[in-house]
Amino acid sequence: MKLASSLFPNQWRLLASSSPQLCLQSFIFSKGTTKSPTFWSPTLRQYRNLQTAVSPVVTSSYLPTSYITQKQIEPPTSPEKQGPPVQESLGAFQKLPMVMPSIDLYASALRKSKRVQPTKGIANIAKRERNRGAKQLDAFMKELAVPLKGYMESFPRRRLLHPYERSLIELTLGDGKYEEVLGKVDALRKKVLSVGKEHASLCAKSLSKREAEDRLNEGVEKLELVFQQEGRAVDDLLSIAKVLRAMPVVDLEMPTLCLVGAPNVGKSSLVRILSTGKPEICNYPFTTRGILMGHVILNYQRFQVTDTPGLLRRCDEDRNNLEKLTLAVLTHLPTAVLYVHDLTGECGTSPSDQFRIYKEIKERFKDYLWIDVVSKCDLLGGGSPVIYAKEDRSNDEEEIIKYRETGPDEAFHVSVKTEQGLSELKSRVKEVLSNEMEKIKSGVGVDLSVASS
Repeated sequence: MKLASSLFPNQWRLLASSSPQLCLQSFIFSKGTTKSPTFWSPTLRQYRNLQTAVSPVVTSSYLPTSYITQKQIEPPTSPEKQGPPVQESLGAFQKLPMVMPSIDLYASALRKSKRVQPTKGIANIAKRERNRGAKQLDAFMKELAVPLKGYMESFPRRRLLHPYERSLIELTLGDGKYEEVLGKVDALRKKVLSVGKEHASLCAKSLSKREAEDRLNEGVEKLELVFQQEGRAVDDLLSIAKVLRAMPVVDLEMPTLCLVGAPNVGKSSLVRILSTGKPEICNYPFTTRGILMGHVILNYQRFQVTDTPGLLRRCDEDRNNLEKLTLAVLTHLPTAVLYVHDLTGECGTSPSDQFRIYKEIKERFKDYLWIDVVSKCDLLGGGSPVIYAKEDRSNDEEEIIKYRETGPDEAFHVSVKTEQGLSELKSRVKEVLSNEMEKIKSGVGVDLSVASS
């Protein structure tokens, strides 16, 4: 207890710098026996503050403190106390970072590392050169590894995405492609760290100026070789980011009208009429090669209108990715359906096949609000229904025969060319979207597990 009070200020500072905890304990034990003003000096208060502060300990000198997250500082919790992973809401693709091309990333890192100067005050030429070489290799490694680490942290894990966006990743990039590219980027980051640390250490152990220069050049060449061999992963990640950011943004709180039907039946033309969407319109199958989102404003309310790729008559296992995109929209998003039928024989899908596709989709999504539209009615002319030569009519049911003539019951007959029936269709769309809004506000949704089965 008398030890602390007998110390001179300089001795006190020396003790504090070597062991702040011992210093503080000495002060506490001697507090009741002495009132020396030395203990209340600014230096002591500073050490007392340091004693209560939380300071992260970094095991690697190559990790900047700006990249130490709170999770790394906090003590790990047991698996029992950890909650389930939080699922992302829609819109994760619009938060993706801007990825720099691999050649630009390498050139920028090399340029910045060459600006690094040796520590001032080193008189010995060999020591100064090995210090400069080690610092430049360390800086070069960080300038390459830190952006790669940022990409890994910013790109969301697929299992945490909304089911709709998980489907988009799988159907647009291919199954497993997203995780494969992220894994290659992480492997590149680890390789850069390993090579950079190794050659920075060798450079720091150089015995002469010439040896330090050689070690520096070897390290730079090795890192360049690593990027030449594995840097393609960064360019692949850049391509993925461009594709995903181009995906339309869907608002789950906004009613959506999804146009569905066989290829080339006139869905895109109706999207142009009903919304702000401007899809490509051509007279060949699968004009729509992705999901296109437009908007319509009715009574000062904003609604979404979605154009989707056409569906063919086949089982789900045989469907291509374009058709699966359509099913993903219907399965994972709260939508109303506007199903388009073409009985003119122009679309390339026979009315009989259209009828069977329609019945399958209608049964699968029977709980959805629904509108049926027979398009291109100006070409029907009121004559006999179109019969395809390849169609076998021997087993036709009465329902199919009726469908060929007029389409489904209560279907709207419209023509974009003559504008026939468009005003009635717009009124019905307004009514359906208003009902969909009420369902969303009341929390009444579709059982998606049934829809996807």
